[in-house]
Amino acid sequence: MATIAAPAVERENYLNVNYGVKSWLLTTDHKRIALLYLMSITAMFFIGGIAATAIRLELLTPAGDLMSSDTYNKMFTIHGIVMVFFFLIPSIPATLGNFLVPMMIGAKDLAFPKINLLSWYLYITASLIMIYVILTGGVDTGWTFYPPYSSLYSNTHVVAAIFAIFIAGFSSIFTGFNFIVTIHRMRAPGLTWGRLPLFIWSHYATSVIMVLGTPVVAIALTLVALERLFHLGIFDPQLGGDPLLFQHLFWFYSHPAVYIMILPSMAVVSEVISTFSRKRVFGYTAVALASIAIAVLGFLVWAHHMFVTGMSAYAALVFSMLSYFVAIPSAIKVFNWTATMYKGSVSLQTPMLYAMGFIGLFTMGGMTGLYLSALGLDVQLHHTYFLIAHFHYIMVGGAVMGYLAGIHYWWPKISGRMYPETWGKIAAGTIFIGFNLTFFPQFVLGYLGMPRRYHSYDAQYQVLNVMSTAGASILAVGYVLPLVYLIWSMRYGAVAPDNPFGATGLEWRTPSPPPTENFPETPIVTWEAYDYSTVPEPEVPVAR
Repeated sequence: MATIAAPAVERENYLNVNYGVKSWLLTTDHKRIALLYLMSITAMFFIGGIAATAIRLELLTPAGDLMSSDTYNKMFTIHGIVMVFFFLIPSIPATLGNFLVPMMIGAKDLAFPKINLLSWYLYITASLIMIYVILTGGVDTGWTFYPPYSSLYSNTHVVAAIFAIFIAGFSSIFTGFNFIVTIHRMRAPGLTWGRLPLFIWSHYATSVIMVLGTPVVAIALTLVALERLFHLGIFDPQLGGDPLLFQHLFWFYSHPAVYIMILPSMAVVSEVISTFSRKRVFGYTAVALASIAIAVLGFLVWAHHMFVTGMSAYAALVFSMLSYFVAIPSAIKVFNWTATMYKGSVSLQTPMLYAMGFIGLFTMGGMTGLYLSALGLDVQLHHTYFLIAHFHYIMVGGAVMGYLAGIHYWWPKISGRMYPETWGKIAAGTIFIGFNLTFFPQFVLGYLGMPRRYHSYDAQYQVLNVMSTAGASILAVGYVLPLVYLIWSMRYGAVAPDNPFGATGLEWRTPSPPPTENFPETPIVTWEAYDYSTVPEPEVPVAR
């Protein structure tokens, strides 16, 4: 496979720290901005992880003996807000999406480089405000900010937390807008919609959700803040407001937000499975259109989060039926990935292990979601740990496994170095085992009736909670391992070839790491997506 040549001086450009901090803070290079996001998002992930650790330590024993109920409320609120709004939603689009979207379509950068940098500054501003909230007493409303508690009764930093999320929302909107314009206007000659990598299809669908959905939750949270500050009668029934109106507005965004987390992971899995099976993705067109279908249907099922609110039984029945429909495009992807691996030349390298882990955990989360889409079952399970287990299998098991699959798959391109393959496999196995030990017992806890959001519980649930906390310890080790060996690899890893995995995308036709402008000349695409006849076998890394 021919690499598009670049001058020798360009080989270390965007990773060269000798250019100074100022050059990084003022950069408009999409690759550097992606790395800035990577560092800041990783920091927020571990802040959210610290709150999760406190939660699991509290639940080791039935009595609420580690922290008060108020402190426990703050811990699970901080965990939810940080993980959802500051890690899961921006994780892949802001890092891998920023790094790869221009290169995958043969562009030199995103359409609006300065807006891209502004997006990162907005994210950093929002993160610092959220850290201020945490350090000065936290917030105790839950990550959903349901009124009237959030708008009337809570004595914590509700307005500041909402302000942080509001600013982070603008970061998402700008990123999504940038991706949409770039994909429409800056594709290389010959790169038709039918030749686009599935990574681009998924990010296009994700960007549509970001642009259309984020303003709704921003408005809803702003109204909560205004009601809290000025006692307006919007959601508070004592002032003539309607608290269910907030839930409709919040979930109209927040259910599609699940797909902001999952669609990019699906994008990664499509690329990884194709590469390590040495086959074109089975049913390429169906998988591409399934991404668009998920984005569209995701906006039609929000009220299945509200079956226990007393909403109309007829409306609930419609939303229940639509919730089953949204599973169809996700199932199309899973079945087509499986068909891609069938009779393929499957290589179980680290990215592939993460991708297969994603399929297993996402399938478990999706199947249990069908239980929660059924009216009768949801009434019984909604306020139990069954729901906690379900959305962690989707949003953590699925989204984070996809994220790590992508980080490992493109790490040689990002850093120009290879990571230790053995340690990569150990980490993938540790995370998969630790995750299941953490969250599978919670399905059983929910089935038995243990309520969520309680810091003390009946003694009959202790054994399963101890299992869950022990699993979380293993999971934490699994998450720390990649951080250690990836940082180690940047100095000591073998020099990465331009295409160590024998992949087909345009990004692999640049040097590792790529030059500032990606391509010295705009490439012309004459081959179909995932055409492995155009590339040789994987290249061998160069030993240091």
